[in-house]
Parts: sequence; structure tokens; C-alpha cells
Amino acid sequence: MKKLSFLVALAGLVFCGAASAADVTLYYSPSCPHCHHARDFFVNKVVYEYPDVRVVQVNVMDHANRPMFERVLEKCNYTSGGVPVIVVGDKCFQGYADFMQQELRDAVEVDMSDSAKKQAAENKKAMDTDADSFRAKHPERQDAVSEYNPETANAAAETEKKNDAGASTVYFYVLLAVLVVALGVVLLRKGNRKK
Repeated sequence: MKKLSFLVALAGLVFCGAASAADVTLYYSPSCPHCHHARDFFVNKVVYEYPDVRVVQVNVMDHANRPMFERVLEKCNYTSGGVPVIVVGDKCFQGYADFMQQELRDAVEVDMSDSAKKQAAENKKAMDTDADSFRAKHPERQDAVSEYNPETANAAAETEKKNDAGASTVYFYVLLAVLVVALGVVLLRKGNRKK
């Protein structure tokens, strides 16, 4: 029975993977002061504190981005088109003020493992001590921030669909193999008990 439990746990790790930080999408207007403060918080703090987080910025004044913004307003049940709108994983926030920082961090951490949360706390402490030095040691974190581009996003979405289809097939066969092994273990034990 221990082997079966081990196999089920292994399958869970294979299919779920290690929990990581939630990604952030920030809908902003270039003329909005609250948006600038929100962008500063995510670009200069959050991406350094959470090494796995990615931030996508969407300029709602770009007409090509309006349909995407309207969909997120509907999804989040927001009736006003005010910005910033911040989507962290599945959680929505409209507006920004400094008192929201911990709530936003909590939303980023929702699916994180305990070790990742511990690392984030250590990074935050280092940032609080000497932010400029910490940023200088981790310049690659700025690559975690990108500006949404509808043309490249459509191409990326098509590629991701193709990759997801291939990954789904692999996951299916891995799951099938785990189930066959588990069934074999159960049948062997049952056969050994009859003897």
C-alpha cells in the first residue's frame, strides 16, 4: 500500500508541478498617476521579491488592447473602466494605493510552496535593507516585465496551443502508465494474499 501511495504522490507532482508565484497583468493608462505607482510597485519590488513572477503591462489607451481590457472588466465584474486594474492569478483589483501592497503580495503567493514563500520573504528583507544593491545583483529580473503586444500575443497563443496539445498527450500517457503500474501492484498483492 505504501508503494501505491508513493505512486499517487509521484503522479501528483508530475501533473501539478511545483507551485509558483501567480502571474500579474496590469492594465494601465499612461496618464494615470495611480497606474504609475502600481507599475513602480510591481516593476521595482515584486519582480525582485518573487523570482518566478511575471508582469505583463497592458496600455488600455492603445485601441488594439481595448477588447482585452473590456473582457477583463467583465470577468472581474467591474462596471467602471477605471484603471489601474490588476489581475493577480484569478484575483482582480481595481485602483492602487500603498496600503494594498500586502494584499497584492498575498495574492501573488496563493499557489506558492512554503520554500518559495520563504525565499520571497528573504528577498523582501534584502530589498528593504538595500534595494539598489539587490536590484544590481539581479538585473535579469527586469526581463520578467513585459509590455503586451497584440500581434506577438496572437502568435504566442497559437504556439502555446500547439505546445499544450503535445504536453497534454504526454501527461495522458504518463498518467496511464502510472495507473497501469498501480493496478499491477494491487493485483500482485492480491495474488500474494491468496497463496
